[in-house]
Amino acid sequence: MIIGSSTFIHVGQLHVDVAPAAISTVLGSCVAVCLYDTKLGIGGMNHYLLPFWNGNGLQSLRFGNISIPKLIETMLEHGSSINTMEAKIFGGASMNISANENMMIGKKNILVAKEILKTYKIAVVAEDVGGINGRKIQFNLERKKVLLKYTSDK
Repeated sequence: MIIGSSTFIHVGQLHVDVAPAAISTVLGSCVAVCLYDTKLGIGGMNHYLLPFWNGNGLQSLRFGNISIPKLIETMLEHGSSINTMEAKIFGGASMNISANENMMIGKKNILVAKEILKTYKIAVVAEDVGGINGRKIQFNLERKKVLLKYTSDK
């Protein structure tokens, strides 16, 4: 039951909104962190490609260690509090089984999400990560749920 009025985010983007809005994306080895403020009904989602910015070039939301703190900061700017935030993590699939390094990208993306959220003391209340299938997700802020559908390239 995917609702129609949803903001779609691409790699390197994040979006914060209030109910009854929804935020959606499609993930492979990328990871999306969904944050929800249980008191205010504010929610946000990011979509990042790689776990760490290596210091070369511009800092970008394409990197988890840049994107996750920026998502938290944006939630705080909208009046949220760390104490009332909870997180859900999605993605991190091993999409290309023949390429060893690619298999590790998804796992590293998952690990950086968990480590940063732990540092901020934000509880991870749900996750659907890893595996070999991509995911289409929609964060329905009104229902406080993330709707998920697996994708396959077949």
